[in-house]
Amino acid sequence: MPDEHVDLVDGPEIEWRELDIPTTLHGERLDRALALLLPEFSRSYSQQLLAEGCVTCVMPTPREVTKASSKVRMGERYHVALRPTPQSQAFKPEDIALDVVYEDDDLRILNKPAGLVVHPAPGNWSGTLLNGLLALDPQAVMLPRAGIVHRLDKDTSGLMVVARTRRCMDALVEQIAARDVHREYLAVAYRKWNGNPNRDVVAGIGRDYRNRLRMAVVDLERLPGKEAHTTFDCLASQEEACLVQCTLHTGRTHQIRVHMAHIGHPLVGDSLYAGPMTLGIDRQALHAFRLSFEHPITGKALSFEAPLPADMVALLDALALKKP
Repeated sequence: MPDEHVDLVDGPEIEWRELDIPTTLHGERLDRALALLLPEFSRSYSQQLLAEGCVTCVMPTPREVTKASSKVRMGERYHVALRPTPQSQAFKPEDIALDVVYEDDDLRILNKPAGLVVHPAPGNWSGTLLNGLLALDPQAVMLPRAGIVHRLDKDTSGLMVVARTRRCMDALVEQIAARDVHREYLAVAYRKWNGNPNRDVVAGIGRDYRNRLRMAVVDLERLPGKEAHTTFDCLASQEEACLVQCTLHTGRTHQIRVHMAHIGHPLVGDSLYAGPMTLGIDRQALHAFRLSFEHPITGKALSFEAPLPADMVALLDALALKKP
C-alpha cells in the first residue's frame, strides 16, 4: 500500500539534489531508486515529484522524466527539485539527551525514556528519537530511519538497538525477522494473577475493526492479522495488580498490551486498552528491561539490562509489589 499523500510547498525554499545512479540500482524503477537515494523521503513523495515535473535526467540524454515506472540505468544523472514537506523537514538533527548504554562502530544500545516518540509521524514531526540520533551521529542521515530497526511505543520505556552502518542494519533486520533478537519486558497489570504463574499466549493480532486506533486479538481464519506469541511469567501479585515479566517471540504492534488485555490483565495506565482506570501512573506501565542478541558483525553475544524507571519503581512501592 503506498504511503499517504504529502503536501508539496511552492516557494523559495526549493533544494536541488544531483543524484547519480550506482551499479546496485541498475534496472530499478525510478520512483524506488529516488526513494533509496533520498532516504529522508517516502516513495510516494518521489512519485509526486515525478508527476509534477520536478525530476530531470541530465546525463547521458537530457530529458524531463515523469513516469514512476521508468527504469534507471547505471551512470545516469538526475537533478531533483525538492520542495519542503512536514515529512522532509522532520528529518533534522535536534539536541535531545539520549541514554546510550553501549556503542561501537556498528550499533548503539539506547535506554529510551517514556514519552519519547521513536520516529517522526503526523502530530510528532520533531523531538523524536530519530532527530536525536541525527544530532548524535550525522552519518545516520545516510541510513533508512537513521538506523532504527524496531520501535517502542511512545509511552513504553526501555532498551532499543540502533544500527550505525547499512551492513549492520540489514543484518539486524534479518535477525529480528528470524526472531534471534530477544526482548523481555516488565509490566504492571490490573487485577490479581490467577492460575499458573507461567503462561504462553499464542493469539493473532490485527486492527480492531471497531476502533482503528487499536489492535485486537483476531481469528486469523476470518480477519486480517498476524500470528503473535508472548510468554508471561507472574513475579508478584496482590488484589489490585500484578507484576509480570513478558517475553516477545514475535513483534506485533502493541503486542504485550493487547495480549495482556486479552487474558484479563490490561496494563496499569494504558488508556487505550484499559480505559480510565488508574493507579497513579500516567502512561502504560511497561518497560523493556532486557535485550540480548548476537552482534551481527563480530558474532559476540551481547546482553543488556535497564533498571526500572522511577515512575514504575514508585508504582510498585505504592502497590507493595516486590521489585525483581
